Amino acid sequence: MSGLVVSGLVGVGGGWLDGGVSEIPDLDAGAVVWSHPEGDRDGRPLLVLLHGYGSHEQDLFGLVPFLPDAFTFAAVRAPLSPPFPTPGWSWFPIEGLYERDSETTTRAAERFLAWVDALGHDGPIGLLGFSQGAVIATQALRLRPDGFAFAVTLAGYADPGILPTDAALKELRPPVFWGRGARDEVIPAPLVEHTVAWLPEHVELSGRVYAGLAHSVSQDELDDVVAFLGKRLDDPAG
Repeated sequence: MSGLVVSGLVGVGGGWLDGGVSEIPDLDAGAVVWSHPEGDRDGRPLLVLLHGYGSHEQDLFGLVPFLPDAFTFAAVRAPLSPPFPTPGWSWFPIEGLYERDSETTTRAAERFLAWVDALGHDGPIGLLGFSQGAVIATQALRLRPDGFAFAVTLAGYADPGILPTDAALKELRPPVFWGRGARDEVIPAPLVEHTVAWLPEHVELSGRVYAGLAHSVSQDELDDVVAFLGKRLDDPAG
């Protein structure tokens, strides 16, 4: 797994690809990769994997063999097709990433929450997202602070908008792991700076910056994620 790279938010020509500000559609309920058949999911904690911009549901599913097998894993596909020639799928358009308001990010997270609700899963649910998927994981946790046991966010950020549910999140302080590369030049610096200040105020944060790592996932980071997930299994309350 040395030098592992997963797809995510992509900068092109020093700017951001323009996806427009169109309506976010519902997620495709059939575009999900499961680690266990439906009859074998009862009684197991669920970890939902959210891929990055221009990627697809199979991408993060490649991590499953390296993660604790006590979880059921579901890798879901984002609902938007990025503008040509970017392949794959996206959760929200990324043009004007820092300047625009949070409405589109919130709409995308609400579509994901509707997908979660339709599952009817009766056990703990955790989130693991990379890049744009990490943004959705964080936003979903903010919108529903009591709905998820924890979140793992890799190479992502917390949207700078204010949500009415942030106070409840700050009160509950669910565990969150945030990992990022010291050489990640994809996420704009103002968003990183905002997240550095925002996360410790609202969640029980475990974080690490990985020297030499760009916009990807390293073996050291994966090892830290496995340790974080193991703690969640040993002590679901914290």
